[in-house]
Amino acid sequence: MRTSHGHGHSHGHGHGHRSRRLRHLVTPHSHDSADRFDSALETSRRGMRTLVWSFLALFVTAAAQLVVVLFTGSVALLGDTIHNFADALTAVPVGIAFALGRRAATRRFTYGLGRAEDLAGVVVVLIIACSAALAGYEAVRRLIEPRPVTGLWVVAAAGVIGFLGNELVARWRITVGRQIGSAALVADGLHARTDGFTSLAVVLGALGVALGFPMADPIIGLVITVAILLVLRDAAKEVFRRLMDAVDPATVDLVEQAARSVDGVRAARDVRVRWIGHSLRAELAVAVDPALTVTAAHHLAHQVEHRLTQRVPRLTAAVVHTEPALGAEGAHELVGPR
Repeated sequence: MRTSHGHGHSHGHGHGHRSRRLRHLVTPHSHDSADRFDSALETSRRGMRTLVWSFLALFVTAAAQLVVVLFTGSVALLGDTIHNFADALTAVPVGIAFALGRRAATRRFTYGLGRAEDLAGVVVVLIIACSAALAGYEAVRRLIEPRPVTGLWVVAAAGVIGFLGNELVARWRITVGRQIGSAALVADGLHARTDGFTSLAVVLGALGVALGFPMADPIIGLVITVAILLVLRDAAKEVFRRLMDAVDPATVDLVEQAARSVDGVRAARDVRVRWIGHSLRAELAVAVDPALTVTAAHHLAHQVEHRLTQRVPRLTAAVVHTEPALGAEGAHELVGPR
């Protein structure tokens, strides 16, 4: 006996399907509920609000710094300003991805367009790379062609403003990104956090020039470039993992434990979990009593799926295969090669 059960709905409304059990046995199990769609929509709205407000905060910060750059000629502050503008611009592809993720699934895009966020993450990485190249170029050019920096206290003040603005945005993006499961938003937040520390480097550059070391300004510009490259590495790693369907191994362990905790399940294996937009989907096989009827096995699969969505954060859908266990001695084995 082998049955399978797959759901695409959340379980905030409980399992009131007994009167429809016979119909479930003969029809596909892919009925996305309004509850789950509304939940996904709300997470996208939170992401959009975060992007809009953080974009405004960073744009105002960068614009203020640009004014100071024009009057002082600080290349370190220019590098920081470029990075802040780039960070503000990363909100555009992520915002587009959130908008696409709101669309309902179709017969062509059967899982919806939630993975547009993964592509947005790639665009974010490219923007970070471009900002690193531009900041590095300007720093090297200033080393070759030195120019005096004026208004050092104004430059230092602009650096402090940059730090405060970026740290505020970074905390906001990272917190919301992790809560709604958005790798792109987390990468965006890491980008903003590095911007904050590079802004403090601008203050050090101004201090160095004030102490009689004019080369401190372009050297700090190079330091900022290196910092951008470091955040580029972290953001690229995060986005690459999402593109490759990587999940926290602890999540896989939790799925197995939750499935085994259901009465009647003797073993669980072949667990596969992946992100689609802000939500997790799981697929697994469970060993059950070979004497169970198809109806009973189907009901048990319902219970497993319900338990998973209760215990595993961000999990909204699961496909559960039920297979007969190999007797008392083989209670933890499933039938046949997979």
